[in-house]
Amino acid sequence: MLLHDPRVRAVGRRARRALRAVKALGAPGAVEPVRARPAPRGERLVPDPVFVISSVRSGSTLLRVLLNSHPALRAPHEMHLRTLEVRQSKAYTEKAMANLGLDQEELEHLLWDRVLHRELVHSGKDVIIDKTPGNALIWQRLHRAWPEARYLFLLRHPASMVSSLINGRPDRDPAQTATEVKTYVDAVEEARISLPGLTVRYEDLTEDPAAVTRSICEFIGVEWNPAMLHYGKQDHGPFQAFIGDWSDTIKSGEIQRARKLPEPDEVPECLRAVTRAWGYKC
Repeated sequence: MLLHDPRVRAVGRRARRALRAVKALGAPGAVEPVRARPAPRGERLVPDPVFVISSVRSGSTLLRVLLNSHPALRAPHEMHLRTLEVRQSKAYTEKAMANLGLDQEELEHLLWDRVLHRELVHSGKDVIIDKTPGNALIWQRLHRAWPEARYLFLLRHPASMVSSLINGRPDRDPAQTATEVKTYVDAVEEARISLPGLTVRYEDLTEDPAAVTRSICEFIGVEWNPAMLHYGKQDHGPFQAFIGDWSDTIKSGEIQRARKLPEPDEVPECLRAVTRAWGYKC
């Protein structure tokens, strides 16, 4: 039969392709383009990660290794999610993603979520915790990416943070260092006011680590484990200086008490307001 002739079927396929091309160019009767769906928020492989919101030199690495010593908690090195970006190199790529309901921000959120999920699965644990200090600078975005995320706010005397930075690099300018710390502590305070979570003081953590880690475990919803207090006996993976603090204090494997609090006259002027807000004398 003529209808079964391969040449006839080929002509028909070419005709149908031509018709679709004409419609795509906007000819009468053209099909409406697909409109981008709203980016699907909250659909995450890891629905409720824990983020430590803290400044630089706030004791977050100590907190991290204590948490990572718990058999159910995975607290890896700093993840630096805010610098992990997705590049769409062509306009048609952006259009394709938009038709899937995925804008630039949501694409990056999917990548971030996948990275956390991969690390959590590899660890074999139940909860993942990211302690990157840079999280304080993007707390609004973390909240958009993970509406169900949980937060630990780690405080330390702001002037102690300045001293710690200068001790590590004596060539630092004190005024610029205080300004750097102010950027972080102001962001931490803003997040602490805006988000639900648990506030932890570095000084309290070093003074009574059992009590503080118990309160953290209760907040996260896991049973406290005494192994948390002996982080030096646990395997935390490879440590690298550029992914957090790996000073002699941390390498000792023992929890050491915080230094004596700075005197009021040692607090830089730009840090006095937040120092008072956090309950320290200045």
